[in-house]
Amino acid sequence: MGNIRTSFVKRISKELIEVHRGKFTTSFDENKKLVAEHSTVSTKHLRNKITGYVTRLMSQREKQY
Repeated sequence: MGNIRTSFVKRISKELIEVHRGKFTTSFDENKKLVAEHSTVSTKHLRNKITGYVTRLMSQREKQY
């Protein structure tokens, strides 16, 4: 089975992608820096969860096109 993410992680990830369209890529390390500077997430664990979901969404969108 896969990972189950909370609705908070999903909501923040989708908002970041919509607001900062075109900045996020399929690279986890690049996205981690962008999430750190564009959000107010206080913990490293939560930042990494959000970054992982953003990266997953971006790779899914890349496969669609």
